[in-house]
Amino acid sequence: MVEAVLLDLFSLPANLQSNIQGLLRNTLETIEKCSSIPAPFVYVMCCQKQGSERNSKQESLLPALREVQSLKKRLEVVRALTTAAALYTIKQRLDEKDLSIIKVILPTLRKDLMKVYIDHLFTAVYQFEFEDLQVASDCENLQIAEPRSEEQTLPTQDVALIRSEIQLYLESLPSLKGELTILRSSLIPDDTFLHGFTTRTGGISYIPTLSSCNLFSSSKRRDPQVVVKENLRRLANAAGFNPETFHRVKIDHANAVCIMGKTEPDSYDGIVTNQKGVTIAAPGADCIPVLFADPVRKACGAAHSGWKGTLLGVSMATVNAMVSEYGCNVKDILVVLGPSVGPCCYKLPHESAKEFHRIDPKCVRLFDSASPYIDIRRATRILLESGGILPENIQDDSVTDQNQNITFCTACHPDKFYSHFRDGTNFGTQIGFISIKD
Repeated sequence: MVEAVLLDLFSLPANLQSNIQGLLRNTLETIEKCSSIPAPFVYVMCCQKQGSERNSKQESLLPALREVQSLKKRLEVVRALTTAAALYTIKQRLDEKDLSIIKVILPTLRKDLMKVYIDHLFTAVYQFEFEDLQVASDCENLQIAEPRSEEQTLPTQDVALIRSEIQLYLESLPSLKGELTILRSSLIPDDTFLHGFTTRTGGISYIPTLSSCNLFSSSKRRDPQVVVKENLRRLANAAGFNPETFHRVKIDHANAVCIMGKTEPDSYDGIVTNQKGVTIAAPGADCIPVLFADPVRKACGAAHSGWKGTLLGVSMATVNAMVSEYGCNVKDILVVLGPSVGPCCYKLPHESAKEFHRIDPKCVRLFDSASPYIDIRRATRILLESGGILPENIQDDSVTDQNQNITFCTACHPDKFYSHFRDGTNFGTQIGFISIKD
């Protein structure tokens, strides 16, 4: 069932201009007649150009739009200077109402163009169907959303122009929830390495559980790649690294490690490099983003360590990769655990908790309960120390000086961090990043 209708009047062909009021009235009446109660939300997308003839013509459309009484409270005219701006505004309206099945009614010549905008600004969470801007003869088309076509027929240069338009618009948006903030560890020497852990502030993601500096996109979330890319650009600008030489682990919740410069695995939760100017990163939204630095051999690493990866030893696998690939001495490697869910909040089923209890009983609280509290940070430290990392070369929430603590509980600080455990499936993601300075 269609939840929203988008009428694209942004660039109407000349042959439709003369009878547009009647055309719109009939289209809206068809929507009204064919829809269940309540009627779908309707968004009319128009071009805003000060003092232009087109703008005055579109002002004259408003009486026609307002005549359909039952749609009055569910109809909104969105004017913007560009298609990207108009469509992004409409996306915000859809997200506010948690709508995802959308019919787009538009001139035939705009269809391929609109599909490119939609592919960039939306994810697979949304379903779109397209209909030519004409009087509908039946009601069936408003009932079932067809799968979105992946075909791309626009010339490459036109697609590039659309991407540029979207990028420029996103770059113009103000930061949300305050300034971009980066947490840094005093353990990692800043004369050799550039590093940090992100928080949730200073980006442009607007969906509450993703706002605002979300740094991960997936087909199951509402934040598209272009928004995440803009958040990353702002982070790179603030931190001082090149976003074009940025590499993030491909999460599998296991213990595979990618060696930069060698064949990249299909998935991996650890990554290491000795290349200067290359920034590597691991995400975390409860799972631990772990950073590794060897100031002697000038090598670094990053790992994503959730409860599965912790049990599989992803952190020591990353250390071992640095030792074997770059000749690092395990006693020279510094390890910092970033913001992650703490033992105050994190629970696992009893069967999984047993594995942590075997590492050390102190990793589990209320062990006899159905869902004991788990300390994946303590387990990570124990496994690292068992592998030869010096205790004083590990920074986590056990630091004596709490002013130096950066291993905050993500679930306990909704103003600072994202949390899958707290926010559910449409959650945002922060990262830990590191690079070797030129």
